Amino acid sequence: MEKTTILVTEDHVLVRESWTHVLNADPRFSVIGDCGSGEEAVELAGLLHPDIVIMDINLPGISGIEATSQVLKNSPQSKVICVSMHNEPSYARKMMQNGAMGYITKTSSGEEMATAIFEVSENRKYICQDIKDNLTEQMINPDEQSAGLDALSKRQLEIIGWVTKGMKSKEIAIELDISVKTVEVHRYNILKKLKLKNVAAMVNFMNQAGSIAN
Repeated sequence: MEKTTILVTEDHVLVRESWTHVLNADPRFSVIGDCGSGEEAVELAGLLHPDIVIMDINLPGISGIEATSQVLKNSPQSKVICVSMHNEPSYARKMMQNGAMGYITKTSSGEEMATAIFEVSENRKYICQDIKDNLTEQMINPDEQSAGLDALSKRQLEIIGWVTKGMKSKEIAIELDISVKTVEVHRYNILKKLKLKNVAAMVNFMNQAGSIAN
């Protein structure tokens, strides 16, 4: 039986080596490359053309979200599975919009990773149980605010993107053609919804999110 070839992208060496070890222990899989950044993933995918690219979201340089679309341009036959610490549906949605076929979290088991690879290899999309449980909870409790970025409006996502780039309220107001007061109200509501204390915490939150609002 021909093995499914895999490229592993994860910036933490120990995690990357662990995934490689687990995958190579399965006779169905062969890890043919590994790397620690989105830029490397794009380059290696173009050289190796793996069947599957395991992609972390939070990477140095370009995020896994941005790298996914570039990987698919360099290697259209490859399929991307995101492995992330984030279990909020918004992250899975963003990755899928950029071309990923699968999404599992870092709390998923090795067995679920193998299942995701098999399903995606068969050209079927795969969302891990953790994300499905969160979606079910949102459907059962529609009146409750969804966590994290799901709680923000489209306008608030725009504003948080500008804030994390270092822009002041006046500059954002000019960019979006709205009043400074409106920007300040949005900033206050963003902090409240994300349960953050200040702009520094907001920037840190977005960095950990892999700049998902951009």
